Amino acid sequence: MAGLMTGERAHTGASAPSPASAGGTRYRPALTLLASLFFMWGFITVINNTLLPHLRSVFDLDYTQTTLIESVWFIAYFVASIPAAKLIERVGYQRALVIGLGIMAAGTLGMVPAARIPSFGVTLVALFVIASGITLLQVAANPYVAVVGPAESASSRLNLVQAFNSLGTTLAPLFGGYLILGRSASGNAALRSEVLTPAERLADAQSVQLPYLIVAAVLILLAVVIARFPLPAMGNASGRVAKAERAAHSLWRHRNLVFAVPAIFIYLIAEIGVSNLFINFVSQPEIGNLTHRQASHYLFLLWGGMMIGRFAGSYLMRRWAAEHVLAASAIGALVVMLITSFATGPVAMWALISVGLFHSIMFPTIFTLGIRGLGPLTEEGAGLLVMAIAGGALVVVQGWLADRFGLQHSFLLTAACEVYVLAFALWGSRTAEAAGGHALARDLPQVADAA
Repeated sequence: MAGLMTGERAHTGASAPSPASAGGTRYRPALTLLASLFFMWGFITVINNTLLPHLRSVFDLDYTQTTLIESVWFIAYFVASIPAAKLIERVGYQRALVIGLGIMAAGTLGMVPAARIPSFGVTLVALFVIASGITLLQVAANPYVAVVGPAESASSRLNLVQAFNSLGTTLAPLFGGYLILGRSASGNAALRSEVLTPAERLADAQSVQLPYLIVAAVLILLAVVIARFPLPAMGNASGRVAKAERAAHSLWRHRNLVFAVPAIFIYLIAEIGVSNLFINFVSQPEIGNLTHRQASHYLFLLWGGMMIGRFAGSYLMRRWAAEHVLAASAIGALVVMLITSFATGPVAMWALISVGLFHSIMFPTIFTLGIRGLGPLTEEGAGLLVMAIAGGALVVVQGWLADRFGLQHSFLLTAACEVYVLAFALWGSRTAEAAGGHALARDLPQVADAA
């Protein structure tokens, strides 16, 4: 991971970074372009949320099998994170982004033969490939944004850029609802228990081809733009400090990172469990009594709440400590998930919708609090936090709970996850008072202009 912040300079031949340019406005065009990456991987991830109830009908899956699809997606984060970091060291930051987009495009094109056959196994492989490409983008982009400016505003900055990720997740349900659920028999079925004929299942499976072809075309276009864009290179200060300091410091001495890794892991169980089972939950007669297509419009509100929350969180963190805002969000999420688990009708439905607002700031805030004060170890810490995104794979546990105890009561698992996030905000996010800690904080890598 050491080369994550330094590898690009070897390929660009840029001069050493100047503090003025690193702290000024020259990196803003690059952040704007990176925001488009955050948008696209958010968009593609949430298309899965409309795809899951669709596949459940096409392949006649139970909840455990349905959530296994998303488990395969998040296992890719665990498998691909370290290879992604090594690739960034070898080819540089900008080329790695292009390769990541190419991998994602290959996976989306793989959904076409998966739909034509149709094959559940090929679908899982294609989704794994897409997620591996997203992992490569995540390993590079999240720490880039976190260290591109002052350390004290890292949480605010990453929340702001992640808001564009939420914009993608907000628009994706409308796209998937119209082009997948809106064009399928399962999406428009009046009864959730209605059994599809073999001809209807084949037609439904093939309905996913057009949306994934559109997504593949956009990814290829974005890869071409990034390949030609003069991205700022990562500064080499981190690498110089690391050679002298790395032997004297250990990631495991930083308690905030130690507790942040499981916090990311556990938070992803909560976020993915809500989004994956949302359509099935609000479609139930005793909750919203909606068709899957109608329910996808309410999923739009869930992700819209996350987008609004991240813009608001970016502003609030300029006035209050990030850990305090995170604690308040965790309390709000815990309350609405308990309501979801025990109420019925519109109350339960709107409680689940509102959790998006409270979940909004959790990932970027945990991420920046986790790497706070790591100094020359920032890159390695960021890599561990990205690997922890694999926690989303354990959504299969909620699928098992839904099959055994009922879909509504399975959201008690989400409530338990919020308790850990609250504990991290109040206690686990504190940095260790280790010797040399302040010096390390001052050595956070900065970004230089490649020009």
